[in-house]
Amino acid sequence: MALRNLAIIAHVDHGKTTLVDELLKQSGTFRANQQLDERAMDSGDLEKERGITILAKCTSVEWKDTRLNIVDTPGHADFGGEVERILSMVDGVVLLVDAAEGPMPQTKFVTMKALSLGLKPIVVVNKADKPDARADWVVDQVFDLFVALDATEEQLDFPVLFASAKQGWAVNDLGDEREDLNVLFEKIVDHVPEPIADENGPFRMLATTLEVDPYLGRILTGRIFSGKVKMGETVKAISQKGDRIEQVRLSKLLAFRGLKREPIEEASAGDIVAVAGLSKATVADTICALDVEEPLEARPISPPTMSMTISVNDSPLAGLDGDKLTSRMIADRLNREAEANIAIQITQSAEKESFEVAGRGELQLGVLVETMRREGFEVTVGPPKVLYKTGENGEKLEPMEEAQIDVDEEFSGVVVEKMGLRKGELMEMVPSGGGKVRLRFAIPSRGLIGYQGEFLADTRGSGILSRIFTGYAPFKGGIPGRRVGVLISAEKGKAVAYALWNLEERGPLFIPGGVDVYPGMIIGEHNKGQDLEVNPLKGKQLTNVRASGKDDAVKLTTPITRTLEEAIAYIEADELVEVTPNHIRLRKAILDPHERKRDKKRRAAEEN
Repeated sequence: MALRNLAIIAHVDHGKTTLVDELLKQSGTFRANQQLDERAMDSGDLEKERGITILAKCTSVEWKDTRLNIVDTPGHADFGGEVERILSMVDGVVLLVDAAEGPMPQTKFVTMKALSLGLKPIVVVNKADKPDARADWVVDQVFDLFVALDATEEQLDFPVLFASAKQGWAVNDLGDEREDLNVLFEKIVDHVPEPIADENGPFRMLATTLEVDPYLGRILTGRIFSGKVKMGETVKAISQKGDRIEQVRLSKLLAFRGLKREPIEEASAGDIVAVAGLSKATVADTICALDVEEPLEARPISPPTMSMTISVNDSPLAGLDGDKLTSRMIADRLNREAEANIAIQITQSAEKESFEVAGRGELQLGVLVETMRREGFEVTVGPPKVLYKTGENGEKLEPMEEAQIDVDEEFSGVVVEKMGLRKGELMEMVPSGGGKVRLRFAIPSRGLIGYQGEFLADTRGSGILSRIFTGYAPFKGGIPGRRVGVLISAEKGKAVAYALWNLEERGPLFIPGGVDVYPGMIIGEHNKGQDLEVNPLKGKQLTNVRASGKDDAVKLTTPITRTLEEAIAYIEADELVEVTPNHIRLRKAILDPHERKRDKKRRAAEEN
């Protein structure tokens, strides 16, 4: 059977996972009456909830006499480490672009990686049935993007299809009859080359992704570059330097068939398979025959640009929710994550109580903490910090990003003003049709920390902000932090609705009545610039005298609730987020008020 290996590239919400669903259905992978979840490739709970792809996944469909190994890549730049590895497994890419929005910065990030590897793209303009679609404009934008990314003449001669993944059709021309995805299947078979592989050489496979199965142990997925491998065969794993890591007998050989991994007896060069039985080998290692000495080259991964501290939960309410509390448990979990996800780096503090976790961005780090929380961990999380570098001349360099913003024209002024305060430089401002304008900024990564919520409020929820890391540049100077203080509980107990009602005039609250609070816990925002200690336990003074107007019912305004990412972005340098399976609480790093004052004086003296 002929073979094609391809990846699908798309920005978040451009329809990539929906297209894979339709390819699975129309290829006959599923029975006509078989129940199939919507967005079947987004298998994780967080992926289903957020509608984004976090982990790259493989699937396989058969169309006529060809097997198509399809890799669904993440569309968010924070998970770019997945993308960079995955592209080494494929021979072609399908670039899926929204017919209204056109190519976005994160599409640019993955496309740049694909073009640099020499992969030939097929462009699919999705959602071409929508009333705001402007397919011809999008094709022009894609061509301009390819030119800007130094595409070759062959890559610039890309085929274009128009499609609706939701309705399950693709056509060469918008005037053609809209029936099914056969046009796309044909284009993939014709345009994506067969894998270049040496079937007669020694067995060599590059491990690209790693996961841990409770029954099979460590499962490594990758592409076989040469030779054949049989179930039960003895192989070895060698590192990028050529050092032998281990020699084992393969306990399982698995191939992708639809959404399942099925055991097979033999696999040959060009195929994408998963192997079990190795206990030490990891991503970027070469699994090979015993006589092979040279490892396969692995793509270097871009370094992390942001970090945050994860430590043991030491609040007065620790241990009430979770069952994984110790630093040893947290260390084991973080090390497992770093092993499977090489875009994350873990450093343990000298006291062994906290861990510096470095990654690509707030979303990637937030997803890690959210996953741990659901597994029963209790941790405290510090504010995100960007990772600086030192230039050749000793100057301080910081990570920069390109932010692309689509907003209604009426909101463009406030966006330009806010981005200017955050050291953003406006590079382009062009009308994008329908009363909207597209803005492009060069901005320090730290300038975008915590901006998403403010941006949505400024644009009444109608703006779209996309960002991509572009490199390091000289330090741009100070950026104003949060302009308001916080309300800090001075007592331990259950918050009283009457006390909170009286505190509402001080600023918006983060908690309802009846919840547990403790000294040092942040319960609201102070309208003024400084922090304020308050007593949320103070009840109403009761007397035996009734008076008119004294017995008004207490009506509290709905408190502000924050997602984990919003909470992490909100806190300042002297604050933490307490994360448990059932609660997200904001708190001061130092709970004791007297200690806090001494620390504030000490830091002020150091700054002067």
